[in-house]
Amino acid sequence: MGEPVLTTRTAAADQLIHGAIGDWEIIVGMEIHAQVTSKAKLFSGASTAFGAEPNSQVSLVDAALPGMLPVINRTCVEQAVRTGLGLKAKINLNSRFDRKNYFYPDLPQGYQISQFKEPIVGEGEVTVTPEDGETFTVGIERLHLEQDAGKLIHDRDPAMSYVDLNRSGIALMEIVSRPDIRSADEAKAYVAKLRSIVRYLGTCDGDMEKGSLRADVNVSVRRPGGPLGTRCEIKNVNSIRAIGQAIVYEARRQVDLLEDGGTVEQETRLFDTDRLETRSMRSKEEAHDYRYFPDPDLLPLVLEQATVDEIAATLPELPDQRAGRFATEYGLPAHDVVVLVAEKDLADYFEAVAKGRDGRTAANWVINELGGRLNREGLELADSPVTPEQLGKVLDLLAEGTLSGKLAKELFDIVWTEGGDPADLAEARGMRQVSDTGAIDKLVEEIIAANPDKAEQVREKPQMIGWFVGQVMKASQGKANPKAVNETLKAKLGL
Repeated sequence: MGEPVLTTRTAAADQLIHGAIGDWEIIVGMEIHAQVTSKAKLFSGASTAFGAEPNSQVSLVDAALPGMLPVINRTCVEQAVRTGLGLKAKINLNSRFDRKNYFYPDLPQGYQISQFKEPIVGEGEVTVTPEDGETFTVGIERLHLEQDAGKLIHDRDPAMSYVDLNRSGIALMEIVSRPDIRSADEAKAYVAKLRSIVRYLGTCDGDMEKGSLRADVNVSVRRPGGPLGTRCEIKNVNSIRAIGQAIVYEARRQVDLLEDGGTVEQETRLFDTDRLETRSMRSKEEAHDYRYFPDPDLLPLVLEQATVDEIAATLPELPDQRAGRFATEYGLPAHDVVVLVAEKDLADYFEAVAKGRDGRTAANWVINELGGRLNREGLELADSPVTPEQLGKVLDLLAEGTLSGKLAKELFDIVWTEGGDPADLAEARGMRQVSDTGAIDKLVEEIIAANPDKAEQVREKPQMIGWFVGQVMKASQGKANPKAVNETLKAKLGL
């Protein structure tokens, strides 16, 4: 990444690091490497499927055999344009590929085909709304296409390392932000939002565990509002949690170093997820170290505006658009909207449940009942045994008064563990809510007669009626209609 521009955004008071001799502001810029969703690599027809046997998806181009020439993959170019449009960025109709020269065992060519001065996507922005916190905007400096390298494996032999070239040549989008991030929490929220955008677009699966999305994190500290400090780059951080941990450690390390009279050296560091600390890897390279020059095997990449317009016309509804619609169409509070739109699959699930039903009730059940159960059992939404159709039927039984809230939750648990049609299950197990006034009258009279002292207290303090409601519900095993119970109690107690 080039030298960062000076940003006017300042940290909030609760984001500052309190040092021994004053406060410090964290400055973070990020380079996100997102693997392009494509069946073939950037410059060859080799497969990109995950989990194949080592070196089983390597073409002659990927292996850099003499005389092999790269051929651009049109799909990867279109995916980069789609992503740029999703980032509200400028699409450069003329771009070019360069050779970035460095030598490493998993880079067969001895150089990486990347884009340096003329990337395919220019400046854009990402608006981030955390679950708890104020909305902020992160500027995007550029998005460029480049090849991935292979993978070194060090744990197969005590004396040798192995090379797997399956990843070699896979298309990556490097999305470079401006240094607009002011805390570890903001960085985590930014990466989550960016991952959400590429997933909605279908341009990257965002799976950080598989390495489909990983981050290089540039961290520096400065006095609040002062000039930017020297930054250190933390390479290849592959989880949102680790990104936050790495920033916290590295910022504190730099503050302690500066306050002790030392200087921060520009360098590349790695994050140790066991010790939760960064450690030096190498001095930070600059552009001249890589000896960039235009790749002589590839012509400049020229796009027609009509092609960009065609891609723009096919863009799906993105997270921000969906958030606005959820707020107006379903009347959802801001927190629920943020949670639901963060992942496309969850938003789709919610819409399937909410169709023709009360949006707030559907959101409450999807976030709290379904989401809570998934979290407790360590499951992803795709693994949920309760389908949107089944949950919708539970809510229908609740809305029509067939089930009380308590019984609806019990039915949800049954559907979760046993499956089946909720209406049939409720009927077979006698779970229908009791709304018969005669049966409720009898229960109420018995409980009032058994508790005359409590009855007098409620007549003096009507707000204590909840105790009687609880007793009636308990006696009915949760089947009594709460509204009918309240009305009957008020009549019997003269309230």
